Amino acid sequence: MGRQWRDGRGELVVHGKSGGPAVRVPLEIATSYRARTRGLLGRDSVEGAILLSPANSVHTFRMRMPIDVAYLDRDLRVIAVRTMRPGRLGMPRLRARHVVEAEAGVMAGWGVREGVFVEVIT
Repeated sequence: MGRQWRDGRGELVVHGKSGGPAVRVPLEIATSYRARTRGLLGRDSVEGAILLSPANSVHTFRMRMPIDVAYLDRDLRVIAVRTMRPGRLGMPRLRARHVVEAEAGVMAGWGVREGVFVEVIT
């Protein structure tokens, strides 16, 4: 059951654990090798988030800002969320198939935490 996303724009929908309203976030989708390797490198900010797929680890070398990183499994369940400062190498997550990156601190406000399901709308 592989995902068939393409590079472009979409929306990340965060479904909270408590059954509250879903949070919708603008999303940039990076599925090609070139788009995934560029990611957030060289940017000062990002509007919403970026999805890297397939991916199970990230680095923040040459980044200008700290970022939040959410690792997703094949069912789009969050398996870990970490904040990374520039110049770091993230640990690979064996079960992760996708990674969502955003500016540091925003994922907590969106309700992104371990165990939460997200949805990608293109």
